[in-house]
Amino acid sequence: MTWWEGAALGLVQGLTEFLPVSSSGHLVIGQALLGVDPAGVGFEVSLHLATLASVVVAYRRRIGALLLGLARREPAHLRYGGLLVLASVPAGVAGVGFGGFFARLFEAEAVTGAALVVTGFVLWTSRWAWRGQEGGRPGWRAAVGMGLAQAAAIVPGVSRSGTTVVAGLWGGVAPAEAAAFSFLMYMPAAAGAALLELPAMVSAPPGQSAGAWPLAVGGAAACLSGVFAIRLFGTLLERGSLHRFAPYLWTAGIAFLAYATLA
Repeated sequence: MTWWEGAALGLVQGLTEFLPVSSSGHLVIGQALLGVDPAGVGFEVSLHLATLASVVVAYRRRIGALLLGLARREPAHLRYGGLLVLASVPAGVAGVGFGGFFARLFEAEAVTGAALVVTGFVLWTSRWAWRGQEGGRPGWRAAVGMGLAQAAAIVPGVSRSGTTVVAGLWGGVAPAEAAAFSFLMYMPAAAGAALLELPAMVSAPPGQSAGAWPLAVGGAAACLSGVFAIRLFGTLLERGSLHRFAPYLWTAGIAFLAYATLA
């Protein structure tokens, strides 16, 4: 892999991870249409860590305040941290207990196309999801709903950011709070995914390594584009514009379904 290929993959990963279009779905489509083999487990781990760093950069003040509040055992921060743990459980159970099942879905191209279409419908419902309820902070019901949405997003073609935020909106969470909670609950999921891939990375033959320079450039591109995507996502969410991604997802999903059927 060359450094510019690493940069291109990192850029796509950073943008699609946080915009509601599904990074895994676009990865499957790109590999199928271009005939590109996966870049290797080490490169995947580096991208997971780079997008995790994007969240740290974008929400550094909130993360700092949360960590300080947890250290001081402040009730509000303890409750918020508990909700993040609760929301992380479904994806953890799904990833550890059913990892083989979800891995096989990446080989079924029709699943990706159908999931993109479904994600489009989920985003379309965001037009009616939130009605400005009092407070608008996540409770345990919203945390469970967003956690289940994050678990469903392991399926290629289901957008993690889109489905979790829409689930939060339907749970009465204010848009900015739903985005913050979604991206903060992404951190343990990304770290867990990287840890699960570490054994395969260590045991991978030397020839499957992407190389130090592509890893560094790809990770930097993923981190920087991820910060940009997080901020853009927040702006679009505040404007109530998430549903505008739906026509693109419907078009991409139906087109890829046709490709998968005819290929």
